[in-house]
Amino acid sequence: MEAAAEIAAAARAMAAKDESEIVASRRAGLGRLRERGWAYPNDFRRKHLAARLHERFGDAAPADLERDAPRAQVAGRMVSRRVMGRASFAHLQDMSGRLQLHLRRDRLGDGSYADFRSWDLGDILGAAGTLFKTRTGELSLLADDVRLLSKSLRPLPEKYHGLADRESRYRQRYLDLIANEDARRVFECRARTVRFLRDFLRRRGFVEVETPMMQLLPGGAAARPFVTHHNALGLDLYLRVAPELYLKRLLIGGMEQVFELNRNFRNEGLSTRHNPEFTMLEFYQAYADCEDFMALIETLLRGLARQFHGSPPVLRYGGGEIDLGPRFARTTLRQAVLDHNPELAPEILDSLESIRAVAADKNIAVAPGDSPAEIECALFEKTVEHRLRAPTFVTAYPLEVSPLARALPGAPERADRFELFVAGQEVANGFSELNDPEEQARRFRRQAGRRNAGDEEAMRYDEDFVTAMEYGMPPAAGAGIGIDRLVMVLAGAASIREVILFPLLRDRP
Repeated sequence: MEAAAEIAAAARAMAAKDESEIVASRRAGLGRLRERGWAYPNDFRRKHLAARLHERFGDAAPADLERDAPRAQVAGRMVSRRVMGRASFAHLQDMSGRLQLHLRRDRLGDGSYADFRSWDLGDILGAAGTLFKTRTGELSLLADDVRLLSKSLRPLPEKYHGLADRESRYRQRYLDLIANEDARRVFECRARTVRFLRDFLRRRGFVEVETPMMQLLPGGAAARPFVTHHNALGLDLYLRVAPELYLKRLLIGGMEQVFELNRNFRNEGLSTRHNPEFTMLEFYQAYADCEDFMALIETLLRGLARQFHGSPPVLRYGGGEIDLGPRFARTTLRQAVLDHNPELAPEILDSLESIRAVAADKNIAVAPGDSPAEIECALFEKTVEHRLRAPTFVTAYPLEVSPLARALPGAPERADRFELFVAGQEVANGFSELNDPEEQARRFRRQAGRRNAGDEEAMRYDEDFVTAMEYGMPPAAGAGIGIDRLVMVLAGAASIREVILFPLLRDRP
């Protein structure tokens, strides 16, 4: 093992030495450009994108291109090249894709062609010329003008081995996006997802709003917040853990259908499904309930799947397929626990002594003050969640762990709440909203008692929110969809870090 570590360290040292020599050589080249007054110009204007040119001329016959000689002016990063005597080829990569350049000494002139030969992979170029097809049928630009727009002082990662380490990809996302087409595809998927969600809700009458990210009291979720300080006001403030209580204030104010695409911050650990800074869609509608929102979310996700994967709406995730076409399955939380733990009898879940013993047997951590309802939820998280591959609404959560939800009619110990699981992970959470201010005050007091007993994730008593509710809050439903996890499912990504451009990482040792 020590020998292997020494070999790896030696390889890293050699790579660092090689890179430093490359950087030194490129800096010397940049110095020569500065002497000529050619460093980092900004007077070249791109007129065409690679993908659009392929769409328009990709199927054109070579003879037609030769006859019409359509002109194009492109710019991008040089990601490959073949330098020969009197003619060379290179590929430029822009935001849409790649286009091949054909560069000839007799067309560019000796000076410009010699300049091109001195440039490096990674340099950003601008080029103008006429389109044609090579003998192999590749659409290319025969350049009559080529310019260096930005010098790359560091070498790009080698295509197949230079950026294989996942952590390096996350720390240097800019290199990941340059080198990996799959990474660019994931973030294009994310952008399209957000655009779809906005359009979907706007068409249904929802209004997009913004609520504070720094708050006097964190609320709307059971989570430990980040704390910051406002110097001018001399106030400690909390980064938002959820926008829920502010969005409900808007319902009270008469904005009866609202949504926010928001960034939330929760002071929690890192995992393949958790990042302390994450994106949520939260939306609320007056005069709606849990059933309305389950139907709405089912329609939304099915539409998203069709946009990305066509019809039928089938997702490919984890080596298999997930069909979003049929009606989503439904089960209660308790029934799910019993179905996936057939050795358990229902009465065991109601006995603190018995359910604690079950948790211990399954190596589930339980706090000293946890109730049977909380341990039942922990059992579900540990033994059921990862098995819910097909889209499944899990309903009837214990009211004790749902302090902002209305009680389920006919079952006062359960909340009229759902969570949606797809591919073994939660992607949505919603419920019929509690709008009784006196009951909400009682629940806040219970949460405050838990905080006083040491539960750092319990909610604070929000007096202003209770006051707002006392003016009358309409019956309503609300839901949150985790954008990061949703994109994971849509793009087939195994880790949340694959779908966040700059995920939080531990500091390098």
